This record gives sequence, C-alpha cells and structure tokens, in this order.
Amino acid sequence: MSGSVYRGRFAPSPTGLLHAGSLATAVGSYLEARTRGGEWLLRIEDLDTARQMPGAADAIVSTLASFGFEWDGEVVYQSRRHALYQDALAQLATQGHAYPCACTRQQIAAHAQRGIEGYVYPGTCRTGLPAGVAGRAWRLRVSEGRVAFVDGRQGHYAQDLSREIGDFVLKRADGFWAYQLAVVVDDAAQGVSDVVRGADLLVSTPRQIALMQALSLAVPRYVHLPLLVNDAGEKLSKQTLAPAINSHHAAAELSQALTRLGHAPPESGMDLASLWQWARENWSLSRVPAGPVLLGGGA
Repeated sequence: MSGSVYRGRFAPSPTGLLHAGSLATAVGSYLEARTRGGEWLLRIEDLDTARQMPGAADAIVSTLASFGFEWDGEVVYQSRRHALYQDALAQLATQGHAYPCACTRQQIAAHAQRGIEGYVYPGTCRTGLPAGVAGRAWRLRVSEGRVAFVDGRQGHYAQDLSREIGDFVLKRADGFWAYQLAVVVDDAAQGVSDVVRGADLLVSTPRQIALMQALSLAVPRYVHLPLLVNDAGEKLSKQTLAPAINSHHAAAELSQALTRLGHAPPESGMDLASLWQWARENWSLSRVPAGPVLLGGGA
C-alpha cells in the first residue's frame, strides 16, 4: 500500500468476552502500530446478531481500556454500516463481479468437492439462476489463477481461489453480510494500511485481496500472528471454552501475552504502565513466533 501513514486496527467480534488469544492479537497489533508511529483503530464486528453475547461489545471496550489500550477516534460498529456494504455489493453486481445464487447448503454438498475451507462452490448459478428460482445469496465471481501475497510473519502465501475456494458468499441467504465483504469494505473506508491479526485468518486473506481487486481498492500489508493453542492443539477460542481475561489482573495477563509473543518482560511483577513502556521500547516483529504457541507460553 502506498503512502507513509501507518493505520492498524483491532476488530473483535462480540460473540463472547476477550480471552488470552484475543488479548495477544490486540497486543501485537497495538504495539506494531505504536512502534511504527501509527494509528490504532478499534472496530466491533457485530453483524451476526444471532451469535452475539448480550453486553459483550461494551465489555470488550471497557476491558481494553482497563488494560491500558488507547485507540484513535471513535469505536466503529459494523452494525451501523449496512449502507456501505450495500453500495459495495451494488458496485460488484453492476460490474459483473457478483451474482445471485439460489443454492442451498445441501445442494452444494451434493455436487461439490471439499476445499481448504468447506466445499468448493461448483458454479451452479454462475451463468444465471435456474428457471423458476430466486436468488438466496450473493457470490463473488473469482478468476482463475493464484492469489499470492507476502505476510510479514508467515512469509509467502498463495491460493488458487477457483479450485480451492470457489465463488464465495458476499451476502448470506439469511440476509447477513458475509465477513469477507464487511472486513474489506471497513478496512478501506477506515484507511487501514496494515492488518495485524491471528493466523486463523490467513486462509481468508486471498479472498479479501480478490475482493479488493474487484472493488479497485488498495491492498494493505498483512501480518498474521501465531495462534494460542491448548494441550490438544486446538485454537484458543470461545468455542473451546477459553476463559475470559481478568481486568483485575491486567498486569499479569499483559505480561503473559507479551511472553507468548516472544517478548518476556525482564522482571516479574512489573506494573501495567511499566510493562507498556518496556514493550514499546523493545517490540520487534522478528521476535514473534510464526507457529502456534501453547497456552502455557512455550512455542
């Protein structure tokens, strides 16, 4: 992305409270932005209302503040930005990049092969809807060939979207905007130059780049931080019942997060302000592990 202004962001989903994995991601993205002299934005990705935990959005904001995070500007909520997503979809449809799809999940499963993330859409509605049926969702028409980029921590990464993913959903059959569309539109609208997030989203990045190209948007730089995993090798998440971080032990939690990111503080028992000062002075992306990190702290 051209230009010298660094603008990063942290974009949690309020489907639960912040846990150790989301704290590590927030710490990494925050320190990378601040040590580069850049801005750090906070966005709440609250589009999927059915999966949200009541009160989680407010709790996330207050927890981040209690840990000493300072963001630039107002907190942005995706639920208030539907018009932006609709405009983007309209542009894609007008230019022939997006089309309506009538297929159900069962129909796709019956005719599709497995890809790297679910079934590869077989293109049933790509040339037009079957007679007598209405579109349920909207998909992006992907091109043949590989989409590649160089990640700041994971290195070169590429996908052949047409073979490994297929034409992917932009607006779901239930009327909700798909993550891929919303995150691309929001990052562009907010002028995000650098995306620092968890490695679980590495597989989504080629789709987002393809969507940016279709919308004639600048592609940001990417860094995908290591995932925290439990003893079974499972990603630490709300689905694996990861406990929420405790604001009353913010200094200890921050110290653990820094250690998991390859930045063990020099002393035990440092207070919150001292930890942040030390972290800003010593942060280096090259010290962050590329691979998964056990919750106990070892790589």
